[in-house]
Amino acid sequence: MPEATDANVAGSADAADETEVDPSGELSGVARTSPVGRLAATVERLRREVRAAQAEADGRALIELAKGILVERLGCGPTQAARQLTELAEQAKVSQLQLAVEIINQAAHDRLSEVTSAFLAVATEPAPKDDAPAVRLRAAESGALAADDTQAVADSLLQHALTPLGAVAVAIWAADADGSLSLAGSAGFSAAEARRWRYVPPGVATMARRALSERTAQWAASLSGTGLPSIGHAAHPDGGRVAVPAGSGGRIHGVLEIAWPSALEPQPPQVVRQVEALAELCSHTLETHALPGEGHDVRGTNDVSELIDLVDGLHDPALVLVPHLDDQGRLADFRIRHVNGRFLDPAGRPRGTVHGALLLEAYPMVAGDSDLFQCIERVYATGEPFRARRMDLTALVDQVPLSAVADINVSRHGGTVLLIWRIEDETARLASLLQHAQRLGRIGGFEENLLTGEIIWNDTLFDLYGRSPSGAPVPLEELPAHAHPDDAVAIGRFLRTVLHHRRPATAAFRLQRPDGVTRHIRMVAEPVLDADDQLFVVRGAYQDISAQHWTEVALAVTRDQLAHTEQQAHERNRLTLQLQHAIMPPTQAPLRAPGLEVAVRYRPAETEQLVGGDWYDAVVLPSGLVLLCVGDVAGHGIEAATSMVVLRNALRGLAVTGAGPGQLLSWLNIVAHHLTGGVTATAVCGIYDPRRRVLRWARAGHLPPVLVRDAEANPLPLLKGILLGAVPEATFEEDEVQLAVHDTLLMYTDGLIERRDRSVEVSLRQLLNAARTTSRTLDHQLDRLLTYSRSDTDDDTCIVGIQVA
Repeated sequence: MPEATDANVAGSADAADETEVDPSGELSGVARTSPVGRLAATVERLRREVRAAQAEADGRALIELAKGILVERLGCGPTQAARQLTELAEQAKVSQLQLAVEIINQAAHDRLSEVTSAFLAVATEPAPKDDAPAVRLRAAESGALAADDTQAVADSLLQHALTPLGAVAVAIWAADADGSLSLAGSAGFSAAEARRWRYVPPGVATMARRALSERTAQWAASLSGTGLPSIGHAAHPDGGRVAVPAGSGGRIHGVLEIAWPSALEPQPPQVVRQVEALAELCSHTLETHALPGEGHDVRGTNDVSELIDLVDGLHDPALVLVPHLDDQGRLADFRIRHVNGRFLDPAGRPRGTVHGALLLEAYPMVAGDSDLFQCIERVYATGEPFRARRMDLTALVDQVPLSAVADINVSRHGGTVLLIWRIEDETARLASLLQHAQRLGRIGGFEENLLTGEIIWNDTLFDLYGRSPSGAPVPLEELPAHAHPDDAVAIGRFLRTVLHHRRPATAAFRLQRPDGVTRHIRMVAEPVLDADDQLFVVRGAYQDISAQHWTEVALAVTRDQLAHTEQQAHERNRLTLQLQHAIMPPTQAPLRAPGLEVAVRYRPAETEQLVGGDWYDAVVLPSGLVLLCVGDVAGHGIEAATSMVVLRNALRGLAVTGAGPGQLLSWLNIVAHHLTGGVTATAVCGIYDPRRRVLRWARAGHLPPVLVRDAEANPLPLLKGILLGAVPEATFEEDEVQLAVHDTLLMYTDGLIERRDRSVEVSLRQLLNAARTTSRTLDHQLDRLLTYSRSDTDDDTCIVGIQVA
């Protein structure tokens, strides 16, 4: 067919899909007469011609192959072989294509010939003579071997081999070295679906990925039952699905995945073998036609030589392994192609004894060593590298198993496997650990032979003494000459215990080095006696404890400083508390004024460190008016207490001017902002006129007073007023309250009601409920409010009570 024909077929597919057809697949009469119908009929005819041409080409290839077999078997020429094939077909009453396939099956004796009978058992309907199962299978093989790419292989497999099994789609996946999958070819899936699944990253679980990882065929009655996504899952979610590794010679090149439209029943062994045979066909194509960007196998002698040169430059022991196949082409073992100069045999054998040997022959126990042989097989099959630390290895030498521990690294390079193992010397490892421990612990070891005078020091001990390792060690008898003179008694006692009493001993002393540095040393030694119970060797160790000594000294100094600081803080708090009590005693006699009874209470903080700046004042002014105030300076300690004294005395002095409470607070704000180092405070200030029974008051960020009248308690209105010291100048709103006989007014600080677990509004309601309870006297009422206060902030508290008589 001309190339333009295929283009016309592809370009007219959409028009053909929209044309009406009857159930038999033929165009309806109306469709034939319309322009679109005529075009669709042309497309359908061209499709049939293309399929027929493809079938004819496949058939010619099989017939020519059968002729070649006859030429070889009969020793005749091509013309005589063609005549013989025609005569045999007429005698057997079969077509030349069927006879050609039978000849090929008898000559091949391969897996395809073994599974040909499976087509007869599972084909959905009787096939024409030239469409018999054997013909289909050989046609699929011929198409796969002659295909230019895996896409053509997928088309051939679906058309010739899988459609009789009821399959509707096929996908051929190419396995990459990193464990990813690339869609090399597909048939039966839409173009959009193939684009979506063109690449599956490593680690993504799919049917094909599971078959690659487990290296076994995966059969599923329905794709949805596996819970795994795969190509075409939206079109056939309940259809059967099979994924088979496509490999040969122990190496997996990809995966063949087949889709059915409905649930798949368990298949007989013949069908299973047939699908495996088709996967082998795919592996041949995947091995021959690499994907774009994919490297070729390292199979040639030159390429292996380059790998050997690379291995010889490694600093780790390494082996180059090549696959060893049995007579049937299956992977049986790996041959040790090369070992580099750093290779160490676990059994200590020379490198020449293992070079060229089979892996299982040189190390027969490797098959049971944590599945190392299976790991190597897996790396060769999938290309995914394998790494393991501290794997137990066993070598069998003279029928005696010898064990070793090694770090393993296995990777595939084309058609070879690189095995790197680093044998771990347990004795050397323990010695290295001991050496590092001595270095980190600043421990120097020694051994002195008292009979020969030989002294052995390690490098750490030379460093402790400040000597070069090439210098002479210091004998035990000369130890006092290198120590501080004040430690001579302790060193003498230590030497007598070890050398004369022959008992282990320890001592702490100051070692004076030649460079003038003094090190604090802890020394321990033990005597070693010979067979005659005579002392002949002393072993011991020096440990540099200078850092520990100076840490202990610093800790002792810190403890002394902390004790001194605590004593200062105690004295400071005691003075602050005395200052508060001197100015505001917790209780004092009631203030007597005409027609007014005033009582105050002050409760300091329970913790001395929290002594605060709460203050109160109640005094009769020269004008006969009564000054009433409560305040709270921010902070704690002596600074808050001294600021409280300044504000309290300032307000007393300002009050004699006769100014109202708002003006007094404005002046007090200036004092707080400019004259006290910028402290902030809250306050309530009131001026009571006993003759008129009127209270003028103002507030600066403080809670308003509470008025108790006729068993009812309510807070006064919340007047405007910022806290003292926040801004240079401020004005404060005033208000007047007309009091009546037996009215009680309560002024307090927040320490009376403040709680950590609830808002101020809730605490204020509890105070109002407590204030409604009548009491015999004003003092009794204030005492009861302090007693039943639910505050939990451990802050100091002030209350001023006013009762109109």
